[in-house]
Amino acid sequence: MPSVLPLGDPAPADGLLPSQVLADVGRRKFGLYVHIPFCAVRCGYCDFNTYTATELGGGASQAAYSGTAASEVDFAAKVLEDSGLPRRPMSTVFFGGGTPTLLPAEDLAEILRTAVGHWGLEEGAEVTTEANPDSVTRESLQVLKDAGFTRVSFGMQSAVPHVLKVLDRTHTPSRVPQVVQWAREAGLAVSLDLIYGTPGESMADWRESLETALSYEPDHISAYALIVEEGTKLAAQIRRGEVPGIDDDDHAAKYELADQLISEAGLGWYEVSNWARTPEQACRHNLAYWRGDDWWGIGPGAHSHVGGVRWWNVKHPAAYASRLVAGESPAAGRETLDAGTRDVERIMLEARLVSGLAIDGLDKDGRRAVAGLIADGLAEPAAAFQGRLVLTLKGRLLADAVVRRILPD
Repeated sequence: MPSVLPLGDPAPADGLLPSQVLADVGRRKFGLYVHIPFCAVRCGYCDFNTYTATELGGGASQAAYSGTAASEVDFAAKVLEDSGLPRRPMSTVFFGGGTPTLLPAEDLAEILRTAVGHWGLEEGAEVTTEANPDSVTRESLQVLKDAGFTRVSFGMQSAVPHVLKVLDRTHTPSRVPQVVQWAREAGLAVSLDLIYGTPGESMADWRESLETALSYEPDHISAYALIVEEGTKLAAQIRRGEVPGIDDDDHAAKYELADQLISEAGLGWYEVSNWARTPEQACRHNLAYWRGDDWWGIGPGAHSHVGGVRWWNVKHPAAYASRLVAGESPAAGRETLDAGTRDVERIMLEARLVSGLAIDGLDKDGRRAVAGLIADGLAEPAAAFQGRLVLTLKGRLLADAVVRRILPD
């Protein structure tokens, strides 16, 4: 089942934001996330807020969803204006899920058009959709490009059939080069998402997936360690002994291989799990998350953040739609982050970036810890000399431990 929403304060029905969001608003970019909560099949490892057609009752049809999402865009524009925020063009838009391209391309285009009508797009803005390789056609990708999309992120996950089977992925490996070619013909930048550490995946399997993905010359690659979430089908299979469990040493070895092969292919890391062919081809939407910019999340279960205020929508598509029909905010709860919490989050996120973390932004104990991190081979000495904490390869493998050493007590 989808993951549980966080606890928080009640969200006002009108959605209005407190005056604190106006502070330094000119220094923050604005982006839009659009959650499409539909999948053809629920993958065994996934705990995202997604639903197959058979899991949904009335009022939550895929056919009506684009209109419902567009109505939240209208609501968002009014809330931001009524809260006193200036109109800011969107720097990034990201359609995620679920499988956004399970909807007709024209439906995604309708949502984007509605958003652009309210806020506009910065020149050169990044507009991305996630897609499964078997959920697009040459024609649908061209429709997306013509509508203003600039980038597509394909969930390749693996090039090995038995690994895809464990993950419950529905595409065949041979489909990936075809859709990459179609995306390039349409003029879209291409990212490929990979998962390592699947039960039963050997090191040779992982090498094959990496080498195959790199042979398609993507602009961007994400490689994520498989995390087994409680309540998923995969967690139950491991518990029953049907498939082997997760091995941290295996994950570390596979990450090292990924960094080696991806770097040798000319892509550079810019975040622990992400590599881009050039700095300009890094995913700017994700960078906006990691740098604490503003974004509004459209859709059931979607999270938003504006000026230190964070909120999240009700999870079920039917409840989400009914709130919007009533003219009410779909938010289930929200929280206002204090300065200390925001600083902790900044440290946790910026430490994962190749640009690193300003050492003088740490407290006294955090600054003292840097020398130990260098001695332990976890931080780059040259970067530290220039005032930045940048992780080494070993540091990336132990990023959470590094962060614990520099966080305030």
